[in-house]
Amino acid sequence: MLQTQSIAHQYKGTQRFHFPDINCNAGETMLILGQSGVGKSTLLHILAGILQPKEGKVQINDTSLYNLSGSKRDKFRGKEIGLIFQKPHFVQSLNAFDNLILAQKMAGQSPTPQKIKALLAGLNLDQRIHAKVHQMSQGELQRLSIARALVNEPGLLLADEPTSALDDANCTEVIKLMQSHAQKVNAALIIVTHDKRLKDLFPKTIELK
Repeated sequence: MLQTQSIAHQYKGTQRFHFPDINCNAGETMLILGQSGVGKSTLLHILAGILQPKEGKVQINDTSLYNLSGSKRDKFRGKEIGLIFQKPHFVQSLNAFDNLILAQKMAGQSPTPQKIKALLAGLNLDQRIHAKVHQMSQGELQRLSIARALVNEPGLLLADEPTSALDDANCTEVIKLMQSHAQKVNAALIIVTHDKRLKDLFPKTIELK
């Protein structure tokens, strides 16, 4: 599903990051763990097709990500990669349901209202479907972010520090929700974090140093 080879990146005037090779199959979950300054967000942006590495290769199924033009890579990302960020960003004037409709339209997909309702129900958000995002709690927004990442049924889910603002109970709940929903659509799930609470929840862990 996802394979990387010899990825390295360097920002101007800083040390060079060399990342271990990654091999994550469809339906597998993986944790990438590391403290601040080891290049976690850089690696996630490279895996997502947002930041082109100075060296190395990112392969998703049969597609070499950085052999695509910028516009084709953006389109590929919208359809094949679901992104969950530390601080979810939504259109404040829209409710939860309409934010997911927008995510489908932005990816060039036809809206599927019934699927969205079922997805929100599966994440215990069926009572918040018409809530504006500014009315939702941090835990609800994180679950809505998972729903948005899943709505187009991508083959790869990438999450950046998804539990940093959550207490222990919500932390475990959110991770298990992400894992179960990724498995339902046979997606590979990779979480990039400094949160050591997650280490025992994943069968495969890569530590960046």
